[in-house]
Amino acid sequence: MTVPGAPTGPQGSVPAGAPLGEDDLVAYVDGRLDSRRLAEVEAYLAAHADARAGVTADREIAASLREQLAPLHAEPIPARLRVANIRAAAAARRAGRLRAMAAGLALLLVGAGGGFLAAHVAPAPPQPGATTSVAQEASAAYRTFVVEAVHPVEVDASREAHLLGWLSKRLGRPLTAPDLTRFGYRLMGGRLLPGGQGAAAQLMYESGAGQRLTLYVAASMGGETAFRFSGGTEASTFAWIDRGFGFAVTGPGGREALLPIAEAVYQDFETPPAPLRPREG
Repeated sequence: MTVPGAPTGPQGSVPAGAPLGEDDLVAYVDGRLDSRRLAEVEAYLAAHADARAGVTADREIAASLREQLAPLHAEPIPARLRVANIRAAAAARRAGRLRAMAAGLALLLVGAGGGFLAAHVAPAPPQPGATTSVAQEASAAYRTFVVEAVHPVEVDASREAHLLGWLSKRLGRPLTAPDLTRFGYRLMGGRLLPGGQGAAAQLMYESGAGQRLTLYVAASMGGETAFRFSGGTEASTFAWIDRGFGFAVTGPGGREALLPIAEAVYQDFETPPAPLRPREG
């Protein structure tokens, strides 16, 4: 609302010499004028019909709004909007954050301390032996590739010299392909695999009846030379460790069928100082 003939200044006031400003008219509509200023505004409105019409319209709008909002005004303030409750909720949030920080710090300290205690006091959880790990890796590789019809090997037996030279270089030790024809198995070929301590090699053999057998060789920690046998529903494994390498023979049949083959493979790689005695593992 603008007072006719009296342009407002930067803050809505009438320049010097004017009887009143726009702020006075707004305060008049809101009922916020003191008696002296009220008399001056009423005198001005009596003399200016346009300003009086504007003030009347503003009062009608204000009255209508008050009437529409009266039911809300009569309602109690919701609990969530009361100052005391707002302050209490804020305090609870702060306390929750502090508790979370404290819990995180406690977990950090417990974890650090627990690690120290575990290393110096509590015994470490049992780990599978080196021979057991070799047997597990060999069995997994056997199950993966023995079922392959088109690509059971990466390099076939027709390139045996290349295959053994390549695998020997990757394993870091001379690798030969034991002759297992006396057991009814011929060399199909082999492939390179990831092992527990580096590269691993798998040589695959096949019988005239289509049964397959694998020799697994990989670097492994340990010095155990005794055979360890693990049986399965589809295949069994004999594994052993010798001079930093793990060996495993996996194939169909049980212990009695597989043991002579494992002994022959062992003899092919190394002449033992004494006969090996198989034991369960």
